[in-house]
Amino acid sequence: MNSNDGIPRKTAGRRHVLILGAATLVLAACGRDPAGPPSRAALPEVAVQAVASTVINVVNELPGRTTAYRVAEVRPQVNGVVKQRLFEEGSEVEEGEQLYQIDDAIYQAAHRKAAANLRTAELQAGRYAELAKVNAVSRQAHDDAQAAHQQARAEAELARINLTYSKVLSPISGRIGRSAVSEGALVTNGQATAMATVQQLEPIYVDMTQSSVELMGLRKAMETGQIRQDGKRGAPVRLRLEDGSIYEHEGTLQFSEVEVSPGTGSVTLRAQFPNPDRKLLPGMFVHAQVDSGRRDGVYLVPNQALMLGNGRSTVYVVDAENRIEARRVFNERMVDGQWMVTDGLREGDRIVVEGRQKVRPGAEVRIAGREQDAAGDPAVELATANPAAAR
Repeated sequence: MNSNDGIPRKTAGRRHVLILGAATLVLAACGRDPAGPPSRAALPEVAVQAVASTVINVVNELPGRTTAYRVAEVRPQVNGVVKQRLFEEGSEVEEGEQLYQIDDAIYQAAHRKAAANLRTAELQAGRYAELAKVNAVSRQAHDDAQAAHQQARAEAELARINLTYSKVLSPISGRIGRSAVSEGALVTNGQATAMATVQQLEPIYVDMTQSSVELMGLRKAMETGQIRQDGKRGAPVRLRLEDGSIYEHEGTLQFSEVEVSPGTGSVTLRAQFPNPDRKLLPGMFVHAQVDSGRRDGVYLVPNQALMLGNGRSTVYVVDAENRIEARRVFNERMVDGQWMVTDGLREGDRIVVEGRQKVRPGAEVRIAGREQDAAGDPAVELATANPAAAR
């Protein structure tokens, strides 16, 4: 023992050091200002993007199906047995081209009989006309002879028409499908089943559906001048086919129905496309890209910057004092992966595109990237241009 109280001198020295250290910490804590501002490093960090108004060509992509320009069902107009089919299924036929031959033996005989009756009635009417001039026959007999002549002429014309109808002709030019009857089949005038169907495929229609709400918004934008048309007869339309390729020929918008479907709340638009190579067939599912004009003064905002809502959405804007402001905006549609905002933003607004989950309205934030300069104007960093800096 090196001390009088029995405690080693070395141990006592360590105790004195610990006491002095604790006292120093207490004094330092008492001297700190608890209400002082937090350090800048403690502020939440966000990445922002300055928005600028732009002009966008408005394109509506609508689902649709191709429809033949004209469709004609080939039906018999006389009764009889099909004697011959004169076309190849799936081929192109011309208007007036013979497609079937119905057995015409009965109609040939009826036509010859009607022609003979007509000749007899014609001669008798001629004789009575001469006799009537000298009052050799009564007026009644003369009139009966003339009426019989007219009746015989009508019967001869009917027999000729029935004979002609035994040749079944194509009502339009186009591509004919499969035949529903073959040689030896009995067909009747007025039957429910068509013998074949001819469809005109050049040009061809595309019928599309569009929401009535979107249609009203489009019309409103056109009325207020936000969308400018170039004066063409119809808006241009492009087609994206089922395999994702773009159809090489451009079409034009023809009309929209004046009635809204009560079940779907949509209207039908029709576009017409050239189809010289017959690549488009009726019933194909396509996406029509309708060029609806140009929209001025809109902003493109990244999807991650919006908090989507019903009708209107919210974005966080960083003001001049680097504080968060919640701004209500109207995001109308997606354009190339970004929202097209038509209301709620101003030129040069800095919107938060990264770090939105860490902040609340009114909170002060630190801009990712370069610090503010001496004048206090923050240097805006585009998160889309340098995502690594935002992290």
